[in-house]
Amino acid sequence: MTKKELSERLTVFAVRIVKMVDSMPNTISSIAIAKQIVRSGTSPSANYRAACLAKSDKDFLNKLKMVEEELDETNHWLDIIMRTGMLPTGRMSELHIESQELLNIISKSILTMKAKINADDAKKNSK
Repeated sequence: MTKKELSERLTVFAVRIVKMVDSMPNTISSIAIAKQIVRSGTSPSANYRAACLAKSDKDFLNKLKMVEEELDETNHWLDIIMRTGMLPTGRMSELHIESQELLNIISKSILTMKAKINADDAKKNSK
């Protein structure tokens, strides 16, 4: 998957989160969770765009870690929404799967970037 394709996938995910939040019930607990998930669910796309403009591999890695954190938090809130029945689980399952898939992609990218940085550092130190 290219950076552009992943960026688009994260943007589509953010739009889906916004639409989901707009359909949540108007209860105290739903409003509190909606505020949390709209932040955590939309920030990965913005943070990934920032990562793509990183000044170095280490900067890219740090920004990817932010994306990972936000996706993990979003997974948490989606799980809470499903477990409490705020929205029907059937309606939420595809979004939850997409969130987990995105998290897996970013986590793998982090491991790949760490390996690259370590290899580059080893080359520098051997000279």
